[in-house]
Amino acid sequence: MKDLLLLYSHCIVVKGAGRSVICDLQRSQVHLIPNSLADLFTDDRYFDIQDIERQLDSEQKDILNEYIRFIETNELAFYCSADELQHFPALSKQWLFPAHITNCILDANDTISYFNGHFLDQLDMLSCNYIQFRFYGSVTIDYLNHIMDLINISQIRSVAFLLPALQQESVTEFVNSNIKISQFVMYGTAENKILQSGRKGMGVILQVKDSIISHLNCGVINSAFFSINIPTYTESLNHNSCLNRKIAIDVEGNIKNCPSMKDHYGNIKDTTLEEAYNKPGFKKFWNIKKDDITKCKDCEFRYICTDCRAYIEDPENLHSAPLKCGYDPYSCEWEDWSADPQKKMTFMNYELVKSNA
Repeated sequence: MKDLLLLYSHCIVVKGAGRSVICDLQRSQVHLIPNSLADLFTDDRYFDIQDIERQLDSEQKDILNEYIRFIETNELAFYCSADELQHFPALSKQWLFPAHITNCILDANDTISYFNGHFLDQLDMLSCNYIQFRFYGSVTIDYLNHIMDLINISQIRSVAFLLPALQQESVTEFVNSNIKISQFVMYGTAENKILQSGRKGMGVILQVKDSIISHLNCGVINSAFFSINIPTYTESLNHNSCLNRKIAIDVEGNIKNCPSMKDHYGNIKDTTLEEAYNKPGFKKFWNIKKDDITKCKDCEFRYICTDCRAYIEDPENLHSAPLKCGYDPYSCEWEDWSADPQKKMTFMNYELVKSNA
């Protein structure tokens, strides 16, 4: 008899302090659920409907039936028998990626003097195949074409750009002529708008109203930035979801784990990426997981959210919560983090530290 309701392996229950979620990692969807529903599922992802019904009164049975309808409607689980459980193993929690570095961030005010074939060879030595360019000053389409001419013959598979607004027609032609561009974001525009949705995660063109003047704009936690998929979920279980296997170069040419971090490991003028990668301390944040972090460990969104270690609520505690997070997992409410006087003061102190670094 098929009296067990078993979650699909890609549908993951994550329990928080105030509520829980079911993350559908295949459809990239997140479903908010009460903790009482999350508690029904065993560690083996199922619950026995008849066994639970025997423990409930009529009102509680109505609630259970409502839960079951919700699960059926969203296709989160299926019915099976106890004998069939062995045929539906759980999703592997391993995160494996064959690269020393998975992604690289390059910050610049305008042109990047060191970006050439030799620099790309250094990334190749680390098996890195993703670059994000963040420009805080004006650059031309001609210069961006120069960048892509180098990248198109390299091992790099995906490129993203963040920069001040350019003429839309030129941007569309540029992006559509370079299939390695995953995302092209222009900031400081009149409105937030998707100019081109792209296909299969590539060729996306966006404009955003925010003015992004430096690395200090980094680290904001927002539900719009949630990444609901198997790679992000498994990486978050095992590593830091922002800094793991990342390398970056700030506007001064300093090699860091992230442009917003205080520590650097040499300058690109006289240090190779591999040398920086092998220096003590470069990887010290890579294994700080969400389950290790104050507040985050109680949050239902912890495995689909990013995690900033550059700006944290208590700079003296490596496991402190991200400073720029306005979500409270205890009240389940979002607030503007910058409206909190204490957080605002902490961030002002960060800005002073950065300016004196």
